[in-house]
Amino acid sequence: MIVAGVDIGAATAKAVILSDNKVISSSIIPTGYSVAKAAEAVTKEALVRTGLSICQLEYVVSTGYGRRAVPFANKALTEIICHAAGVNSLMLQARTIIDIGGQDSKVIGLDDDGNVSNFVMNDKCAAGTGRFLEVMAVVLGVEISEMGTISLLGKEPCQITSTCTVFAESEMVSLRAEGNSRENILAGIHKALAHRIAIMGQSVGFREKVVFTGGVAKNVGIRKALEDEIGLKILVPEEPQIMGALGAAILAKTELASLTEDNI
Repeated sequence: MIVAGVDIGAATAKAVILSDNKVISSSIIPTGYSVAKAAEAVTKEALVRTGLSICQLEYVVSTGYGRRAVPFANKALTEIICHAAGVNSLMLQARTIIDIGGQDSKVIGLDDDGNVSNFVMNDKCAAGTGRFLEVMAVVLGVEISEMGTISLLGKEPCQITSTCTVFAESEMVSLRAEGNSRENILAGIHKALAHRIAIMGQSVGFREKVVFTGGVAKNVGIRKALEDEIGLKILVPEEPQIMGALGAAILAKTELASLTEDNI
């Protein structure tokens, strides 16, 4: 049983290939302009490592904002359901998922059976997303991959009063002109983003265990800032960006098994 999950996000496209219960390959590429081309490219890249082709996939589930534009998908499911399935497959005790991607962020609550009980999502504003960090990295002249590590060196985090990316950018310029250290400014940025996520997730609540997914989960500064905000330890999967695609692949397997049973 060879199935795939394809997660088309605003910034990156991800694919996971599943053989029975084992992940045999995965891939992550920039989404780019064409969603359909990104879906095909990321799936083919993952398949290259297996020696298989798209036509050999028995079932494909697509997810993410571009899920409806994946021409070879058998079914499209929301990223909320797929993230829950992906995280639950690795961490049965997970009760809260914080997912921060390039263009959106969400907090997902899971019940004791691992099913989605509630969620909240921000997909209308760059604040609280990876895009917010990208803009700040440019202003401060640092590589985005280094932001988190540098922020941990800040002893007196600067106060960032605006949650709007445009206004926060102006604040960065002012703080820099006032002579504040890059470390303290970055610490303030990470604290501000974490505070926004904590406020956004209040309606869902934060229950142990908390799992952090999405590309921003690779930022150690955000993880530490979130732990400080919610007062709980946060777990990060080995590859946090593929959780949606992994969940989609797992659900693809379930769908295929159901179809097989119906045909017996």
